[in-house]
Amino acid sequence: MPTGDDDSGAEPSPGPATAAPDHGEAPPRAQPAVAAGGYTAIMVARVPPEVTHPLRGRVLRPGAPPGSVRLSADDHPATAAFAATTPTGEVVGTAIVYPEPCPWQPQRPAAWRLRGMATDPGRRSGGIGDRVLGAVLDHVRGQGGALVWCNARTPARRFYERAGFVPHGEPWEDPDIGPHVAMSREL
Repeated sequence: MPTGDDDSGAEPSPGPATAAPDHGEAPPRAQPAVAAGGYTAIMVARVPPEVTHPLRGRVLRPGAPPGSVRLSADDHPATAAFAATTPTGEVVGTAIVYPEPCPWQPQRPAAWRLRGMATDPGRRSGGIGDRVLGAVLDHVRGQGGALVWCNARTPARRFYERAGFVPHGEPWEDPDIGPHVAMSREL
């Protein structure tokens, strides 16, 4: 099941995803994670948003045109994209986050939106999604963020609840990408 919200897609990256984005700050140090089915080292690091596109497309938008995973937020200087990669550079987990007011708390300061959260289907339940989400939350905290919100796919709801997110409102059906529920987490 996708561990993500209303956007993304992808295939393996051609190389290690450890390059710093040109967003004016150094990337966090890569963090190892344990993959499902073994103890393969998985590194989580901040990457340019386009590194996340192939996996986001494959997991979150299968069959859609490749450009469907690109977000206008990809070009925003405050956007932070994260990728979990294998030692060979294969991208197996992704997420992006950027400042955006929360729709149900529009006056709330320091809100950030999580999108494009995806884990390779063959690597789920091994801690990769937890590590990617942890890197996202650490980044948002470091930027002074106080709330992270997303439109989570309903099959991923339990993943987010285990991470401290709470649902807001009733689930709804996006005609292009399926059922979702709004969720948020205080930091």
